[in-house]
Amino acid sequence: MAKYIRRSDEVDIMLLGEGTYPYVRGGVSSWIHQILVGLSEFKFGIVFLGSREEDYEGVLYDLPDNLVHLEVHYMFGDSQKLPHKREGSEDAMKIIESLYGFFKGKKENIPKEMHDINFYMKKMPYEDFLFSEKAWKFIEDKYKENCPDISFIDYFWTVRNIHKPIWQLAEIVTKMPKAKVLHSPSTGYAGFLATLAAYDRKLPFLLTEHGIYTRERKIDMLTADWIDFKKPTLLKQPEESNYIQGMWVKFFERIGEFSYIKATKILSLYSGARDIQVQFGAPKEKTRIIPNAVDVDALNALVELREEGIPPVITLIGRVVSIKDIKTFIRAMRITISEIPEAEAWIVGPMDEDKEYATECQNMAESLGISENIKFLGFQNIKEILPKSGLLTLTSISEGMPLVILEGFAAGVPCVSTDVGSCYDLIKGGLNEEDIALGSAGEVTSIANPSALAKEYIRYLSDEVLWKKAQKVGLQRVEKYYRQEKFLGDYRDLYIKEMGNSWQA
Repeated sequence: MAKYIRRSDEVDIMLLGEGTYPYVRGGVSSWIHQILVGLSEFKFGIVFLGSREEDYEGVLYDLPDNLVHLEVHYMFGDSQKLPHKREGSEDAMKIIESLYGFFKGKKENIPKEMHDINFYMKKMPYEDFLFSEKAWKFIEDKYKENCPDISFIDYFWTVRNIHKPIWQLAEIVTKMPKAKVLHSPSTGYAGFLATLAAYDRKLPFLLTEHGIYTRERKIDMLTADWIDFKKPTLLKQPEESNYIQGMWVKFFERIGEFSYIKATKILSLYSGARDIQVQFGAPKEKTRIIPNAVDVDALNALVELREEGIPPVITLIGRVVSIKDIKTFIRAMRITISEIPEAEAWIVGPMDEDKEYATECQNMAESLGISENIKFLGFQNIKEILPKSGLLTLTSISEGMPLVILEGFAAGVPCVSTDVGSCYDLIKGGLNEEDIALGSAGEVTSIANPSALAKEYIRYLSDEVLWKKAQKVGLQRVEKYYRQEKFLGDYRDLYIKEMGNSWQA
């Protein structure tokens, strides 16, 4: 059931997000807030898709006045009452067979029913998919055909849990307010919702990917320890442990392709991300790059607040989750502290998204004997953190274009990062020859390499000449290429153009 924080019958731009603004802090949420505040002439709406209500603390941002509509949907929160016996439709099951083939990668063409709201609401309603005899028989047959050696219970619940949200998304489309442009910051379920709405309402659909959702979900699935089987390890065939992971991966790949095909414009933050989008099925002619940007003038003021010398503080600003690889940062700090005993690690970001992982990180710091040097600070105002930081760091195994690096540069803080996403281009320069000629605003290392990270931490904290040179380059780079005025202007122009193309305009 939808929960409405703000409600309007009509908006200019409807943002459709999954696990982000305004209930989760992070780079995508900051980007959304930046657009809302910076483009106050537009009326915005947001459809927030979350897991369960208890997974969120509430609204974490001061909502601007031009956000006139905010509806919230929890995709896995409602318990299902068992319905009366249902037989299901033979014709609808034939369509399900076709959709199944698409998700398995057997067909190049998307079945037309996939974007037909009436299919989900009338021809194959939610209850038939979940509870009918024909649906049970279909799942049973596919299990026997594809993976009879793994647990049927695991297979059955995976099929249900992957596909159940699709019917919920179709229902959301039927009740959404009138809009002129749809905009999603990811593929996945949010992108699927935007795609359904674009087909149903005949609306322009903008897709901006920060990380590549399909690739990041693939990383999540292939490293997840919750996707496992009850069969004893010694009895498993090598390929068995990958089957259900593969079901999730293939599903997200295909719904990503579904979004790419319908999107009016497919936006990315840097050239490497655009290349990956094309690799995953995005038509190249639809792609465009609009880099992240920051309020350079406001952050520049923080440079004056810095004290003399280099603070022995290495700050990681980000969520405490596995994709940020906080454990590698902690291991790198153990090496750093052996050379610079006063060095501290400040980990600044929410710890509630993956509480088990956060606890493991805290326990690791304790077991390595460096817990006094490792500070888990939770969410903080970066304007209070950056002037006290000697270095910023990111140790992620996947990133898009991290706003925090640009924010650090504008505040006069060099960065040491793993070589993921656009981090190399931000630190070393990559937009053009002139950008490269500016020099290095820090250093990049390979992923999961504590010794390489520690080497750079020690090098920069110990060499004031090197540090000041990197600081100067960062300030010059962000001033020249990453001012938010251009970023906001690009989106303003794009919205105006697409609003003019909207039949609802």
